[in-house]
Amino acid sequence: MLRFEVSVDDLLRSRFALSPALDLCLLLRSLAGQDRPLPHAWAARLRPAFERLCRETELDAVLALHTPLSGPNFVAPPPRGLNQSWADDLATIRATPLEAARQEWATTATGPYARDPRVRAVLDSPDAVPRIAEAMDRAWHKLLAADWPQLRAICERDVVHRVGVIGEHGWATAIESLHPGIAWREGGIEIGFLRGGTIRLAGDGLLVIPSVFVGHVAAHMEDPWPRTLVYQARGTAALWGEQETVPRPDALTALVGRARARLLLALDAPASTSHLARSLAMAPGAVGDHLAILRSAGLLVRARSGRSVLYRRTPLGEALVGGARVGGSG
Repeated sequence: MLRFEVSVDDLLRSRFALSPALDLCLLLRSLAGQDRPLPHAWAARLRPAFERLCRETELDAVLALHTPLSGPNFVAPPPRGLNQSWADDLATIRATPLEAARQEWATTATGPYARDPRVRAVLDSPDAVPRIAEAMDRAWHKLLAADWPQLRAICERDVVHRVGVIGEHGWATAIESLHPGIAWREGGIEIGFLRGGTIRLAGDGLLVIPSVFVGHVAAHMEDPWPRTLVYQARGTAALWGEQETVPRPDALTALVGRARARLLLALDAPASTSHLARSLAMAPGAVGDHLAILRSAGLLVRARSGRSVLYRRTPLGEALVGGARVGGSG
């Protein structure tokens, strides 16, 4: 079992962040068969490009740096916040001193990829860091960049939901909502399915990262990362096609139309027009028009949050969605 000991100071310093580099690493691990498999449609779409990258770039050297449970920090540097971009991560990767990188992969480059003479030649070369950074940059643009706006929107909406839970119920409820196997007990966070013993946060707080590629929950417990929980963002199952976006039979769709039904169902947590457009792959103008109609019908309300306007369902909207889900289960 893994247990994080949490003080009041830790709660004050706990925060959310996004990590494009971490999601890229998780995606690469899945495509290489080192992690949970991707859904068939995603794997079929991405695997040809992935295999071509393995032939044409130093991507095998990147994969050699991952063990079944971890990878070197320099290819997935700790993020600074919710505005983290791939450009931020890539700049940090490229700035990694060669000796620091070699110290890391001395303990991680031990799997079958690391035994390939071509990979060893890359890792032993004086320009290993820029060659690995270039391979990761090409992988980002070929495998993930096109989908990232939608995936990022899913993670951002998840954070909005978790912050709402914190405001209404507190950190303990928010942490327990990340996964059924996580519990808040006696001033600590316990994760029964992870190993690691007891770790004190020591006033540094907990970094909490939503991801669309993590299987359930993962943890970072060693420097240079802060103590971190990575969890599966809400909406990932629908993204993978593991559940219907619109329940069947389509009573709600017949009543309000498919696009408006998708929007109503997507608003399990408050979201802005731009977040909805990205996460549902819809045009922002069309989303705005549909939201205005749903709002005028009394199914949604809106409120400003910082620079964003967030929409949420009214009790009538909740009743319609609840009825559709009940009807779809039969």
